[in-house]
Amino acid sequence: MHNRDGLVTEAAAHRVPPGAPANLERTLPLKFKQLLHAAAFGALASFGLTSAQASDKSVVVGYQTDALPSSVAIANGEFAKATGYKIDFRRFNSGAEIFAAIASGDVQVGYVGSSPFAAATSRGLDVKAFYLASISGIDEALVVRNGSGINTLADLKGKKLAAAPVSTDHYQLLALIKSLGLTEKDVQVFAIPQPDIVAGYNRGDLDGGFVWDPALTELKKNGKVLVTSKDVAEKGAPTFSAWVATAKFAKEDPEFLKTYSAVIAKYQTSFVKDPASWGPESTNAKTLASLLGGKPEDQAAALKNLNLLPVDVQASDAWLGGGDKSGIAKILKETAAFLKEQKKITEVLPAYGAFVTPDALLAPKKSGS
Repeated sequence: MHNRDGLVTEAAAHRVPPGAPANLERTLPLKFKQLLHAAAFGALASFGLTSAQASDKSVVVGYQTDALPSSVAIANGEFAKATGYKIDFRRFNSGAEIFAAIASGDVQVGYVGSSPFAAATSRGLDVKAFYLASISGIDEALVVRNGSGINTLADLKGKKLAAAPVSTDHYQLLALIKSLGLTEKDVQVFAIPQPDIVAGYNRGDLDGGFVWDPALTELKKNGKVLVTSKDVAEKGAPTFSAWVATAKFAKEDPEFLKTYSAVIAKYQTSFVKDPASWGPESTNAKTLASLLGGKPEDQAAALKNLNLLPVDVQASDAWLGGGDKSGIAKILKETAAFLKEQKKITEVLPAYGAFVTPDALLAPKKSGS
């Protein structure tokens, strides 16, 4: 899983150009719309255009630098082709930026981590997780610098560590420190963006950083992994990363979310069942490197660190389908409670099931069932 700063107040959203193009169809008189639809149908029949090419629907989607199989569909246009929407994909450095953009109305769909998700919803942002990208694995980790004097967890006292602000990594770093009986008075924790973590680490200003790729690969060049996200999850602080949509968009455009999810699942299945097609020399790895940066071999290695769940498991009550008792809702509430304890947020909601839905992953019901 993978970032994730959730501070809605962080001033990153202004970097996102405002709004997607207006939907012309919604402004036209009914009769004229009917004529327009008829003309469009005729054009499709005459020229063989796909619905994706003819569509005037649009959506803005925020993504991050995490290596995900489905990111190939961003690069090759399959998301847009499958959904029939004009999709403006915008790259962000953290979940904080994505949630700020969602709060401002500039983004409707985004890829985020559980800590910023918990923070944003606790502050009143109405979004719904519709696809679980990954759960705590080894794709995020605390890397300590060679020469820092850190060889075990007991050596962290008195050291300087960093993580992206209120990200899943920040959450797990603070949880790890607490589990060791330490506080931020014992360990200096800097909440700074990942590019700054890499720079400070390379200068020797930081002893370690809890990060995800591409920063994870960079830090490991002059250091070692001390503990992974999966390790911290087993200590009682699980995390996840997910695709979310605004509640308004989820209600008005459910078919988009279903088709979008199907594309994600297609690439996830390919990665699981045909790993050879995702190797360091593969077209997929090269496509990811072109989109996200780094080398194809780095992207191929990062993919192997993911902890993915099959769609049927995601849709079960254990994760997206259980309402307030779902795994996602429980993690959000536990994370929110910790963030409040750390004075990162001021309120914990009674329940978080309203921000989770399995609808995009459920097969259509058969007539008469």
